[in-house]
Amino acid sequence: MRPLRYLPILALACSAAFAQQPSSSDLEAVVSTDLGTFRFEFAPDKAPKHVEQFIRLARQGYYDGSAFFRLFANGLIQGGDPLLKNPKTPRNLWGTGGLNTVVSEYSDMKHERGVISTVSIPNQPDSDGAQFFVCVSPQPSLDGKYSAFGRVTEGMRVVEAISRVPAGPDQIAENPVRILKVSIEPKKKDPFKDVPVSQLHRTVTMKTTLGTIRIEMEPDWAPNHVRNFLTLTQTGWYNGTPFHRVIKGFVAQGGMGDARSNDADQPGDRWVHSIKGEFRDDVKHERGIVSMARGDDPDSASTSFFLMLGAAPHLDGKYSAFGKVIEGMDVLDAFDKLELVGESPTTRVEVISAVIDPQQTDPQQTDPK
Repeated sequence: MRPLRYLPILALACSAAFAQQPSSSDLEAVVSTDLGTFRFEFAPDKAPKHVEQFIRLARQGYYDGSAFFRLFANGLIQGGDPLLKNPKTPRNLWGTGGLNTVVSEYSDMKHERGVISTVSIPNQPDSDGAQFFVCVSPQPSLDGKYSAFGRVTEGMRVVEAISRVPAGPDQIAENPVRILKVSIEPKKKDPFKDVPVSQLHRTVTMKTTLGTIRIEMEPDWAPNHVRNFLTLTQTGWYNGTPFHRVIKGFVAQGGMGDARSNDADQPGDRWVHSIKGEFRDDVKHERGIVSMARGDDPDSASTSFFLMLGAAPHLDGKYSAFGKVIEGMDVLDAFDKLELVGESPTTRVEVISAVIDPQQTDPQQTDPK
């Protein structure tokens, strides 16, 4: 799948005096559209000139009033042509403006879901421009051929919705999705990233459809897993996620976002990442212990956790335990009484809400917006 590329009507001169903003890695773009808002961070280490250009143009209002006009359903969306600011611009000229403004910066950055990249002129090196596209799904055929310069941090559901707007056989939208405004703001910070270990001794109250449990964090066991769990909890990431796997007398596993009951975008997605294992032989996987699930890679834990329903010494030293249930053992009993098909509950069990106990002071006082 290739983004639309036309010869430009007018080449814009690239200012030789423009210098990279040293803080670009701490900034992100906020793209407001007819269908909602999404945000993306920059990758100045991969495409510094493209990052510089986008920030400069956005601050000048260059993109305000333009549109996403070429759409591949669940594939990619293309926008940023200044010609679309004029509603009278003929459709055959859509995609021809704002090109040939910056040299190409190919890198090893893959065109994965959420990656932002730049449109250029076919078979013409160094013809990149102000137009850009967002990958809704992986586009490996574009790797090394287009200048990727950012990645969506929030609002992929909005990007998906834009991609599904009706378009003709040529993938040109019947009604372009307007870009109301692109602004540049400081990148949101992980609220627990720099919190000292001594201040990570928090308690999380998790309300489930089987009852409420309180989980005491144990940062001395696994500080980075505690940071991760608290960050996702504070952003509401776990709310609506199910316990998808139950083995009686062993574990109840939850924390997978792809089965969430609500359809809201998740600000906490930006902080979902793999965590290096923090294994301790002296921490026993006994009833009530909370630990992180992972794949074959010992450093692949990210969001999924499990509650120990019974002792499992074979997990000791192999999984990262990070907390323990201090109230709500009756909920663990309820997991053991569920009807199952294989390892799946016949009745949906989910996290209704998970919050850090209010009597404990959060590092940023309020949830990230």
